Amino acid sequence: MKAIVIGAGISGLTSSVYLQRSGIQTLILEKATAPGGISTSWKRNGYTFEGGIHWLIGAKEDIPLHQIWKETGALQDNNPVFFKDPIYTLVDNEGFLPLYRDLHGLPVTGIRDRLALFSVRCHLAAFHNFHQPITDIPGVKSRHPKPFSLWEYIRMGPAALLSPFLMMQSARSYARRFRNPRIRALLGAIVDPGINALSFVYTLSTFAIGDSGYPKGGSLQMARNMADTFCRLGGEIRYRTPALEVFRNGAGWAVRTEDGTLKADAVVISMDARSAIDRLFRPRLEDDWARKMRKGLRTTQCMFLGIGLKDTLEAWPRSMQIVLPRPLEAAGRQYATLVVNKYPSAEGYAPEGGCVLTCLLHGPTYAYWKEQRENGTYKAVKEEVMQRFLEVLGEIIPDIRGKVAVTDMATPLTYERYCDTVEGSYMSDWPPFHPLYHAPYRYRKGLYFTGQRTAYSGGLPPAAQSGLITAQTVCKDLEVEFVSH
Repeated sequence: MKAIVIGAGISGLTSSVYLQRSGIQTLILEKATAPGGISTSWKRNGYTFEGGIHWLIGAKEDIPLHQIWKETGALQDNNPVFFKDPIYTLVDNEGFLPLYRDLHGLPVTGIRDRLALFSVRCHLAAFHNFHQPITDIPGVKSRHPKPFSLWEYIRMGPAALLSPFLMMQSARSYARRFRNPRIRALLGAIVDPGINALSFVYTLSTFAIGDSGYPKGGSLQMARNMADTFCRLGGEIRYRTPALEVFRNGAGWAVRTEDGTLKADAVVISMDARSAIDRLFRPRLEDDWARKMRKGLRTTQCMFLGIGLKDTLEAWPRSMQIVLPRPLEAAGRQYATLVVNKYPSAEGYAPEGGCVLTCLLHGPTYAYWKEQRENGTYKAVKEEVMQRFLEVLGEIIPDIRGKVAVTDMATPLTYERYCDTVEGSYMSDWPPFHPLYHAPYRYRKGLYFTGQRTAYSGGLPPAAQSGLITAQTVCKDLEVEFVSH
C-alpha cells in the first residue's frame, strides 16, 4: 500500500508517521525547504525568529493529547518543555502587572471585580477536565486501541454546558466584566480579542492546570523531530516539490508534480483545504461543503514583526502585553497594545549577549498588502511599518535604542507565498455566532483531507488530532491495521 501526503505541516507529519508505522509506504510532498508549514521558525544573521508556537497544549504528560506528541516524536529529550509563570506581564505607565497561571495577584478592588474574578475561576474549574478526546474512529482495526470512555465525556460535562454561553460573546466582551482597565488589557494577551470567549477560557484553563508549555527549540525543532521520526520509519519527504494537481486515476487518485505523475492508494491533502479546493482540482470542487467553505470561511490574518537585539533585556519580562503611549499605525489599522515575546541567547535564539523580540499584529490586512504589492510600494511600506514599530516600542523599552542588529517582517502575503494559505491566514477565525466550515476527512475513498480546516478553528491541537483521525480513516478504507506506537 502507498500513500501520498501533500504538505509537511503538523497535521501532514502526524498523518504520515501513523500511516508509515501502520505499514503504508508514505511519501510527503512539501513545497518549502523545511518541515512545519506555518508552525515554523527561521534564522536571520544568527538570530532565530519563532513564527509558530507560543505555547503547546498537550505538553503536560497526563493530558491525552500528549500521547500524540510522543507517538509522532514531536516531543523528545532534545526539546524539553518549559512552563513559564507568569504567562504574560502587562507593561504600562504604572509598571508591571503579571498574569499567573492561578490568577493570584490581580488588582481586584470593589464588588464588581471580585465577582468577575470569582466567575472566571468558576469557568476555569468547569474546564478543569476538558480536553480533546483521543479515541479510535468507529470501524478501524487498531493494534493499540484507544477506546471510547463514557466517564471521560461525563467529566467534561460542565464545560459542555458552559460552552454555548461562551460562544455567544467575544473574548473582548468577556474581559469587560472587569472594571479595572489593567486587568482587561492583560487578559487581551491570551487570544485575539475578536474571537469567541470559548477559545479564551479553554486556553486560559490549559495554563491553570499546568499545561501549555514551550518546547525548547520551538516550532522548527518540534517539526524536525516529527520529520526525523517519519524518515526513520522508512518514509520519504520531497522538499521543493509542490503538488500541482490532484486527479482521478482510474478507480484511484494521482498527484501531478513538476517531475511527473505519482499514483497511490491514498492521497491526503494536508495543505489549506480552502486553497486546495480551488487550486488542486480541475475543475475546482463544487460539493456543498466546498461551496459553503468558499463562501463563509473567515480567516485569521496577522503581520509578524521580529527584532534581533544586541542586548539581553534581562530586566524585562519574557512575554509582555504592552500598552502603548500612542497607537501604532500599520496596514491601515491602529494598535493600542502589543503582545511581545522575548527569546534569550541562553536558549540559542541570539548570539551571546543578545535576544530576539517578536510581535504579531492581528487583523484582516491581506487586501491592504495585496494593494501595496500591485502598486509597487510593498517593500517600502513594510519598512515604514517596522520603523514605526521600533519607534513606539523604544518609548516603552528604551534599552532597544541603538541595539537593533536585524529586523524581519512577514505579512499575510508572506504566509500565502510560503504556505499556500487562503488570504495568508494561519487559522480560521471563529467570532461569536459564526459557524465553522470544515472539509471532510474522507472526500472519496482514496482522497482525504487533514489539518486545521477539518477540525476546530486552528492551532496545533486540532492539527494533530485531525492527522490522527485522517490516518485512521485511511487505514480503515484500505483494511490495514492501525499502529500508533
